[in-house]
Amino acid sequence: MEKIAVVGAGTMGNGIAHVFAQNGFIVNLIDTNPAQLEKALQTIGKNLDRQIAKGGLTEDAKATTLKAITTHTDLKEGVKAAQLVVEAATENIEIKLSIFRQLDEHSPAGCILASNTSSISITKIASVTRRPQSVIGLHFMNPVPIMKLIEIINGYATGKDITKAMVEIASRLGKIPCVVNDYPGFIANRILMPMINEAIFSLYEGVAGVQEIDTVMKLGMAHPMGPLQLADFIGLDVCHSILHVLHDGFGNPKYAPCPLLTNMVTAGYLGVKSGEGFYKYTPGSKDLVVSGRFDN
Repeated sequence: MEKIAVVGAGTMGNGIAHVFAQNGFIVNLIDTNPAQLEKALQTIGKNLDRQIAKGGLTEDAKATTLKAITTHTDLKEGVKAAQLVVEAATENIEIKLSIFRQLDEHSPAGCILASNTSSISITKIASVTRRPQSVIGLHFMNPVPIMKLIEIINGYATGKDITKAMVEIASRLGKIPCVVNDYPGFIANRILMPMINEAIFSLYEGVAGVQEIDTVMKLGMAHPMGPLQLADFIGLDVCHSILHVLHDGFGNPKYAPCPLLTNMVTAGYLGVKSGEGFYKYTPGSKDLVVSGRFDN
């Protein structure tokens, strides 16, 4: 397996394209927005430069990696010769189902179709294709070039040979595969999102402030990043969406998003991507400043 297509050139998509290209795969990076594709290539170049600065990559390897990536705005053209397609579009079920219908129509018969979804049912995604046995979840972690984990999610009909192939692919990428089954949130977000939601409830109920909550988890539980800062990094809208998937899937009120989170998302305070969430983010600054809305 050498020919890969990645659908979506955002943060996850460009990271996935980066690691495949760096490890000897030929990559077609697909997005309907030409500006997004250009931005993705710039981001990949900058991330490769960081690897060079740390001594983990040579200039020749950077050139080879970038040469392995071709951009496309036409999905049909981008997937026509692919052996594996990894969808990395926004975490919206209708968008993903639409993409998978197109992938099923235009990709080769033997092509494996994978989704980078962090919570949406692989079984549901597979159900809109004529090849559910060849549909699987490949949940990469952000930032993709650095994080070692790939959560491999079997849909109800995913073939064992497909799972085995994806485990081997993960190893070729220098990642650690963990195979899980298709239930709401899988493992990563089924455990992570309730923790983040509980941290937000603790803030909402006045138990402690933003810095105090994050400091307790960093110093007391050895987390590299506090749950509120991590929520900002993931995107509060993404956290909100995943919690709804958990709530809808299990029907348990413990998964319902905190009202504070709902209000922040409605108001457009989404974390790093919008410039403010629980913390305020200034371009070029590494200082972590609590949003004035939570400043005691």
